[in-house]
Amino acid sequence: MNLSVSRAASTAPSSAPTFVDLATSSLRELNSALHKLGADTNQTYWKIANPAGRHAVVAGLDAPITVEIDGPVGYYCAGMNKQASVIVNGNAGVGVAENMMSGFVHVKGDASQAAGATGIGGLLLIDGNAAARCGISMKGIDIVVRGSIGHMSAFMAQAGTLTVLGDAGEALGDSLYEAKLFVRGSVASLGADCIEKEMREEHKTLLALKLKEAGLLGEVDISEFRRYGSARTLYHFHVDNVSSY
Repeated sequence: MNLSVSRAASTAPSSAPTFVDLATSSLRELNSALHKLGADTNQTYWKIANPAGRHAVVAGLDAPITVEIDGPVGYYCAGMNKQASVIVNGNAGVGVAENMMSGFVHVKGDASQAAGATGIGGLLLIDGNAAARCGISMKGIDIVVRGSIGHMSAFMAQAGTLTVLGDAGEALGDSLYEAKLFVRGSVASLGADCIEKEMREEHKTLLALKLKEAGLLGEVDISEFRRYGSARTLYHFHVDNVSSY
């Protein structure tokens, strides 16, 4: 493998960043090197330059490391992430943090469609806006969006939380299961079987926890959020609801 890396001089190897420039190294080489890292690695901080919108950047990580990417990424960045913290200093394409298991993914720009799709665990933080189908079929992931989200977000969302500081597009929570949705701004429309629900104290506590984990607790007033959840009328087929299936 011809991965071109450099290490900053340091007397503490575990704190020295490993630099990779994708203008001179291949993405396959980078991902392969990251996949070989174990839990006891001393290469715990990686800096990636010139991603240039490449797809599947740092997908499939499974080590307690931090990877900082300087620039925009394409499809499925940090997909299937486990344990790692991934910071994207730019925008992200379709499916960022798709099927994430654990860890933390922070997009400091906007995210395209299907951000956090099918995610099972961990936290996805998006500083900008997220496009359509944010959190589609989420299964336990926590997603926090500082901006707004597009249509059909949280479609068939099964578990986890989606917190939106801005607005939500049409058909929010269509065919929702048990995921909890918190929206601070306006909602264009609700999808099938999604309704607004009472914001009880336990939900305020949960929302506060998620905002704290995202580092945003002091930025917003929890009383400004509304909660949305499943009406639970589509769990079992009923002929009266046939038009909603």
